[in-house]
Amino acid sequence: MIFSWFKKEKAFDIIKLEVDIHSHIIPSIDDGAKDIEESIKLLKELETIGYKKVITTPHIMSDAYKNSATNIYEGLRILQDKMAQEDISLELDVGAEYYLDDGFYDRLKDEHVMSINQKYLLFETSYMSKPMLLEDMIYAISTAGHIPLMAHPERYRYIKNPIEEYKRFKDLGVMFQVNINSFGGYYGQDAKNKALFLSDAGMIDFLGSDVHHIKQLKMLNDVIYTKEYQKIFTNNNILNSTLF
Repeated sequence: MIFSWFKKEKAFDIIKLEVDIHSHIIPSIDDGAKDIEESIKLLKELETIGYKKVITTPHIMSDAYKNSATNIYEGLRILQDKMAQEDISLELDVGAEYYLDDGFYDRLKDEHVMSINQKYLLFETSYMSKPMLLEDMIYAISTAGHIPLMAHPERYRYIKNPIEEYKRFKDLGVMFQVNINSFGGYYGQDAKNKALFLSDAGMIDFLGSDVHHIKQLKMLNDVIYTKEYQKIFTNNNILNSTLF
């Protein structure tokens, strides 16, 4: 969807995404929405911004968030029922955000792996320390029949040489999902610099809100009107719309 924005008598087209690929909206199962009322507030705000489909991705971790397909789908059903009562028309679907820890290999063998559109497996790592078996885990994702999709690659502080390290991930078949708020400095200057690098290098495949709380959506609604954000669509082939 394209909108015109006028400022100082100069107009340019504003590209707004209609599909969000990363969020934490199902209540009470991770560090996102605390209750269903907060979930509804987030969904209404996403709808106001212009989204028509939200793929929410609860954390799955061995220690902190021991979620599974069973409780994730149950949370989805309850939330969809509430959305109908609130006349929220956007489509809500689920995947998951897998943390690459000691239990990941076992979760990957589960017949109910929570991939996105039965295709992309969204994963994250520690922000500070690169997992020793990261490349092996990426290979395992691919051999299991999924496309490895790295959540917010710009936020990993262990990446010290973006040119070489991001290229290595691409060579391994990894796709990148960058957080929109990184372009506004929400996660700090290092994440913003890496997001801009990935944009300029044409390495971004998907954009996500990674919304946990309403404050993040208020910032996102400002970021999408910046030239840095709009430049992403000139340099990169953004695939969010393929997930309808």
